[in-house]
Amino acid sequence: MAKTYNISIIKGDGIGPEIVDEAIKVLNAVGQKFDITFDYKEYLMGGIAYDKTGDPLPQETIDGVKNSDACLFGAIGGPKWDNLPREKRPESGLLRFRKNMGVFANLRPAIVYDELADASSLKPEVIKGVDIMVVRELIGGIYFGQPAGKDEQKGWNTMVYSVEEIERIAHVAFKLAMKRDKRVCSIDKANVLDVSQLWRETVEQVAKEYPEVELSHMYVDNAAMQLIANPKQFDVMLTGNIFGDILSDEASMLSGSIGLLPSASTGLDTAVYEPIHGSAPDIAGMGIANPIATISSASMMLRYSLDEIEAANAIDNAIKKAMKDGYRTGDLAAYDCKVKVNCSKMGDIIASNI
Repeated sequence: MAKTYNISIIKGDGIGPEIVDEAIKVLNAVGQKFDITFDYKEYLMGGIAYDKTGDPLPQETIDGVKNSDACLFGAIGGPKWDNLPREKRPESGLLRFRKNMGVFANLRPAIVYDELADASSLKPEVIKGVDIMVVRELIGGIYFGQPAGKDEQKGWNTMVYSVEEIERIAHVAFKLAMKRDKRVCSIDKANVLDVSQLWRETVEQVAKEYPEVELSHMYVDNAAMQLIANPKQFDVMLTGNIFGDILSDEASMLSGSIGLLPSASTGLDTAVYEPIHGSAPDIAGMGIANPIATISSASMMLRYSLDEIEAANAIDNAIKKAMKDGYRTGDLAAYDCKVKVNCSKMGDIIASNI
C-alpha cells in the first residue's frame, strides 16, 4: 500500500536551492522504488525571505513546517545581508526557527567513507572506520540562558540547564545508542562548572533506564583532544549546546570534507534535516556544490522521522556506491577521483544507484 508524507522544503540562500533539488531527485527515486509518495511544499527562510517579505522567518514558514511530517532544509545567509539589523539577519531567523520548532536535539553524524580516508588531514589508520553520532542539546545552555547582555565595561552570559532539559536530550542519546554500538560518552566540565555537575548527575540517572548501554564521562577539553588522537573510541557523544557546537565541527573534519555530512534537529513533534555546511555564496549558481550532505540529510529524515529504514539504507548505499565508483565533486577531486562531476550529475548518479 502506497504511503504519502508531507515534506516541507526550505531551500534558503546561496547553494541551498541547488543541493536541495538534488536531495529531492534522490527522494523521488526512493519513492518510486519503495512505493512512497512525497508531497512537497516550499517555504521561505533566510535572506530570500527577508528580500520578499521583510522578515527572515515568515509566520507562514513556521506554520507550514509544524504541519508537515518533516522538513528538508538547505542553507541560509550571505554577505548581502550582513549589514541588516541583527533581528533581520538570516541567522536570527534560524535561531528563532529552532526555538519555535522546539527542536532540542541536534544529531550530527561523522562518518568516514573508506574511499575517502586519504581526504582527512589525519592519518588513514586513525580515521578509517570512524562512525560517530554527536547528540547536541540545541535550544538551551549558554546561547539562550538569562541574564545575558553587555555594557561598555563587560559582557555576560548565563549557562543554565534544568533537569528536564538534560533528561530529554539524554534519552535521545541513549535511544540512538541502543540502535548502534550501545555506548554513550557524556561530555561536560564537571570539575569546574556547577551546571556540568548537574548534567553528569542527571545523565547517570537516565542511564539506569538503559542497562545495556555503557556510559562514560569525559571533560570537554579532553574530548577535543581524544577526537583527534583516537576518534574510533566514540560511538554516541552527548553534549550541551556550546560544547556540542565546537566538538561537532571538529568531528565533521574527520571525514575530509564538510560537504559530506548531514544533520537532524529534532523535537517532540517536528524535525528539520539539513547539511552542516553553510550557504557558500562564493560558488552559488555555479553548479559545483557537493550535494551529498543534503542527500544524506534526506536519508536521516527517512530513518528518524518517517521510520522508512529500508529506503534510508538505499540512499546510504547509493552514496557509498558513487564514492566507490570514483565519482567526485570538485571539493573531493584530489582523492581517488575517476570522474569529476558537478552538483546535478552527482545527484543523477546517486539517484540511479537507488
